[in-house]
Amino acid sequence: GCVLLWLVPLHALPILLDSLGWRALIARAKETPVGTLFWIACIREGINRLLPAASIGGELVGIRLLAETGVDGVLAAASVTTEVLLTIVSQYLFVALGVLCLLRITHTVHLADDALIGLAASLPMIVLLAVLLRYGSVFERLERLAVRVLGGQTLSFLAGRSAQLDAAIRELSRDAPRLLTTLGWQLTGMVSGSLETWLALRWLGHLVPFGAAIALESLTMAVRSFAFLVPAGLGVQEASLMAFGTLLGVDAELALALSLVKRMREVLFGTPALLSWYWVEGRRELQHVRGSGKY
Repeated sequence: GCVLLWLVPLHALPILLDSLGWRALIARAKETPVGTLFWIACIREGINRLLPAASIGGELVGIRLLAETGVDGVLAAASVTTEVLLTIVSQYLFVALGVLCLLRITHTVHLADDALIGLAASLPMIVLLAVLLRYGSVFERLERLAVRVLGGQTLSFLAGRSAQLDAAIRELSRDAPRLLTTLGWQLTGMVSGSLETWLALRWLGHLVPFGAAIALESLTMAVRSFAFLVPAGLGVQEASLMAFGTLLGVDAELALALSLVKRMREVLFGTPALLSWYWVEGRRELQHVRGSGKY
């Protein structure tokens, strides 16, 4: 019924907590209102969830919008890049928490062992990525590669600034208190996002422990992140909810209903964000045309 529509404004909570984590990475935090970061974060999620952008288009748009607010472009790109890496770490911890909840509720040791082995197998990749960003010159090398492939037609943002971007990322990666603050906000946001699953199942007539909601949310998030090339995770989310839901006493029909509820929330929450982005970009383009005297 209509009570499920409350899940739409409820989703603002995890987005807000995530925005607070992002804010901690920006040196000019006092000059960047949380409301602005929240709006950009909503647009980033809307693009990644609703558009075929391989879950990276939102980050590119986020860099652009943050730079438009007056934040230096290099700092904007460094903050988003570092935040994405920390999001991977947060998801790793969140999935580990979900596995523990699954083990506590179902006592399915075999499945928990398989999940823990999967977590252990993916850990070296996360460490390698962190080391490359911390000590390497990833974007400078990418720019050199782009010059070889594209000649002079490289991205205007990267042209001559990739070394600065690498330096900004290394500076952020050395600031442990700031990284831990962001990590804490992100993990809190992910746990709070489990409220959506818990309340949706409750309103669908199936009350589960909050630990079960955490397990469902985290494990589904892990599968969907792994299959990031699938637009909007179509089919991936539904299959993972039905598979993990069975272990937690949620039958296939109820799991599919839960997935449809999540899809409903994604559309109703993400569409206004995308429309606001369209309006801002359209107004900016109109001002540019008027300023050039072509209108």
